[in-house]
Amino acid sequence: MKKVISLVLVALMALTLFTACGEKETETLVMATNAAFPPYEFKEGDSFAGIDIEIAQLIAEKLGKELVIEDVEFGSIITGVQSGKYDMGIAGLTVTDERLTQVNFTTSYATAVQVMIVKNDSAITSIDDCFNYDEEGNPVSLKIENIKIGVQENTTGDIYCSDEVTKWGFGESNVVRYKTGPDAVSALIKGDIDVVVIDNEPAKSFVAANEGIKILETEYAYEDYAIAIAKENEQLLADVNKALAELTEAGEIQKIIDKYIPAE
Repeated sequence: MKKVISLVLVALMALTLFTACGEKETETLVMATNAAFPPYEFKEGDSFAGIDIEIAQLIAEKLGKELVIEDVEFGSIITGVQSGKYDMGIAGLTVTDERLTQVNFTTSYATAVQVMIVKNDSAITSIDDCFNYDEEGNPVSLKIENIKIGVQENTTGDIYCSDEVTKWGFGESNVVRYKTGPDAVSALIKGDIDVVVIDNEPAKSFVAANEGIKILETEYAYEDYAIAIAKENEQLLADVNKALAELTEAGEIQKIIDKYIPAE
């Protein structure tokens, strides 16, 4: 009986040793995103593609981890990272004071512009058609009292547009929120809203895919994109920042951006 027990123990030890040395499970790096934001993140069939997806993959490789992508509602990304449900959030996220109270952000990896999309026959031809200004060029009131601005909920476009007029907002009552950018664009085409405010690169994709709409030449706002990481996860923040620095130095980040956003 003792001999049998000994043989079993030896077998178990051998199996454990083999697992530890030869088939150690790879750690995962869980990324939360909202894959309806081309060219930063979108779906091609069942696969994910885009600038943020490829950058995340390179970061995971640098860290020796397997990237796992979770496609979730945009508004749940920050809270999911904050709670530890996801390791990081990469979804064209702009650093804001409010978000900084919930999570940490890495160094910026891309700069974006918020623009306005209108129908081709819209009376709105520039941002100046929306605001009345004082002598110093500051907005004081809306030219179109009941203007309806479509945004993707919880984005910086939502935050900016919902602000008061003196801070270049349109007021909470004039903002209509949608789950995704395409939903907002569909509402614009149907005539439910007057303007869509969204990032420039997704805006280009939406305009290219839909007839009868255009991007106004005047920009609405400038912002930087960064990766959200839980405040408690300082080591991951340091590791990702190091990976971003090395990838930037090697020209890999710019190569990915140029792939999806060719120089005009």
